[in-house]
Amino acid sequence: MKKLTFLLSLLGIAVLTAITAWLGVGPVLGAMQRIGFGGFAALLVGQVVIDVGLGLAWLVPCPDLGLLRTVGARAVRDAAGNCLPFSQLGGIVLGIRATCAEPDIAHHRRAVQWPEAVAANLVDITAEVLGQIVFVLLALLCLVGHQGGGRFIWPLLGGMALLSLGIAGFIWTQHRGGAAVHRVVQFFGQHIAAGWRDSLVDNMDAFQAHLDEIWQRPGRVALGASMHLLCWLSGAALSWFAFRMLGADLSFAGAIAIEGVVCGIMSAGFLVPAALGVQEAAYVALGMIFGVDGKVALGLSLLRRGRDIALGIPVLLLWQMFEMRRLGHRNRQNYEGAPQGFDEPRSRRAS
Repeated sequence: MKKLTFLLSLLGIAVLTAITAWLGVGPVLGAMQRIGFGGFAALLVGQVVIDVGLGLAWLVPCPDLGLLRTVGARAVRDAAGNCLPFSQLGGIVLGIRATCAEPDIAHHRRAVQWPEAVAANLVDITAEVLGQIVFVLLALLCLVGHQGGGRFIWPLLGGMALLSLGIAGFIWTQHRGGAAVHRVVQFFGQHIAAGWRDSLVDNMDAFQAHLDEIWQRPGRVALGASMHLLCWLSGAALSWFAFRMLGADLSFAGAIAIEGVVCGIMSAGFLVPAALGVQEAAYVALGMIFGVDGKVALGLSLLRRGRDIALGIPVLLLWQMFEMRRLGHRNRQNYEGAPQGFDEPRSRRAS
C-alpha cells in the first residue's frame, strides 16, 4: 500500500506538471491573480462556514459528541487528507484519533474512547457518501445535453450504481455484519499503533453497541446525509463564486455539474494522496465542456489547493499542539501516581 501510494503520488505530480506546462504557467498565474487577496479571503471564510456545516451534519446522528468535537475532528480528517502525503484512509485514521480528544484539553464534557470514535466516524462517512451520491446524480442531470458530457455521464452513472450497492452493503454490515465489522476494524487497525489496535479489537462489543445506538435513530442519520448534501451544494456555490471572480461566464447549474463530476472522479481516485493531478485534469476537462478556458479551470483548482492548505496546515498544527499537551498531561499524571519509592535509587546515590 505504501509503494502504491508513493507511485500514485509521483504519477499525480507528473500529470499536474504536464497540464501546467501545456496551458502555460504565466497565463494560469494571471488568471489566479484576478481573484486578489480579498477574493481569496472570501473563499476561506466560505469554506470555514461549510466546515462548520459538516460538523453540524455529523452532530445530528451523534449528538453526544458535542459540536466542538465534531467540527474539530472533521477539520483534522479533511486537513490530513488534503495536506499530508496520505490516501483518504490516512485522513480517516487521524480523524478518529482527533475524535478521542481529552476533555481537559479540548474542553469537552467527557472523553471518547476508540470504539465510540470509530463508530461515529463510520456513520458520518456513511452519511456523507449518501449525500455525495445524490450530489453527483444532480451534477449529471446538469451535464445532460452539453456537448462532450456523454463521456462522463455513463461511466459516472455506473460508478454511482456500484457505490450505491457498496454503501447499502456497508450500512447492512454496520447493522448485522458481525464478523464483517470485525474484519473492517482489523483492516483499519493495521494503520494505527499496536496499543490502540489492541484496545479497539478488545472492545468490539462496545464498538457494535455504539453503532447500534446510533442506528436506532435512522431519521437522524438521514437528516445528517441531507445536511451533507447541502454542504456539497454550498461547495458548488463557492466554486461558482470563484469562477465568476476569475472571469468565467458560468451558471450555477454548470458549477454544480463541474463540482459534482469532479467529486465523483476524485472518489474513484481516492488512493491518490490529495488527488494530485486527478483534480486538475478533471477541472480542465469539465471546464472545456462549459466553455471555461483551461487556464481559468486550472487556476481554480490551484486556488482550491491553496485554500485547503491555508486552512489545513493551521488545523494540523493546532491538533499537534493539543496532542503534545495531552501527552504531557498524561506523563505528569503517571509521575504523580508513581510509588513513593520511585526515586529511592537517586536518593541513595545522593547520599
